[in-house]
Amino acid sequence: MRLALLGGVYSNHHALAATLADLARRGADAALCLGDLGGFGPHPDRSVELLRDAGIPMLRGNYDDSVGHDRGDCACGYTDPRDQHFAQVSYDYTAARTSPDHKAWMRALPEQQRFEVAGRRVLLCHGSPRRVNEFLWDSACSDAFLEWLCDAHAADLIACAHTGIHWHRALPSGRHVVNAGAIGRPANDGRTDVWYALLELDGAVRVGFVPVAYDHEALAREMEAEQLPPEFVETIRTGWWTTCLENLPARERSRGRY
Repeated sequence: MRLALLGGVYSNHHALAATLADLARRGADAALCLGDLGGFGPHPDRSVELLRDAGIPMLRGNYDDSVGHDRGDCACGYTDPRDQHFAQVSYDYTAARTSPDHKAWMRALPEQQRFEVAGRRVLLCHGSPRRVNEFLWDSACSDAFLEWLCDAHAADLIACAHTGIHWHRALPSGRHVVNAGAIGRPANDGRTDVWYALLELDGAVRVGFVPVAYDHEALAREMEAEQLPPEFVETIRTGWWTTCLENLPARERSRGRY
């Protein structure tokens, strides 16, 4: 089984369209979005329509849960005031521009999905199996913690997103944890491409991350027309994060520009 996993879309309908085209070329057996359709980018309904029309299943991320239930904020899990400020700006924009029909669809989405492939128990979630908005950072997760997480949640492979930065860990036990990253914005790597995960599951587990180029300048111009923060636009044009920085662990932040 070749399984494609898409992390946060963040209203980047240009990147989502390019990713769907890439999946069609590669011929993945199945694809699934791990949640967070809205936020950050412009025109949130466009991304919802693209994903629904493509028939790709999706989990309910924290953003989808908040937008679907008309909550007061995104429940992203930020604690720093600057991170919270930009998160609120993004959330207010998205919630006000998501249609009632799409909100109802989001409310009905599952929070997790389980299945078995070649004898391996696979668990898909948004943040972590413990909490929808838990951040699983590569530098902050020891092998022992990830082994415990697999034990506690009866899984041989856990796949998540939420952080926006992709990574994969093959554990000593033979189990795996995969963070699919995000297709909605760059991975704070100085590239304008976005990334998704492609897993090959048979007797073994092979994990790859696929870069996707898209018309990021068209997205940036739309964001400017919608008067979204210039900090967001800079990230799209440069590939470097300018917000959500206080949430990054030291090692992940040291790889960025700011």
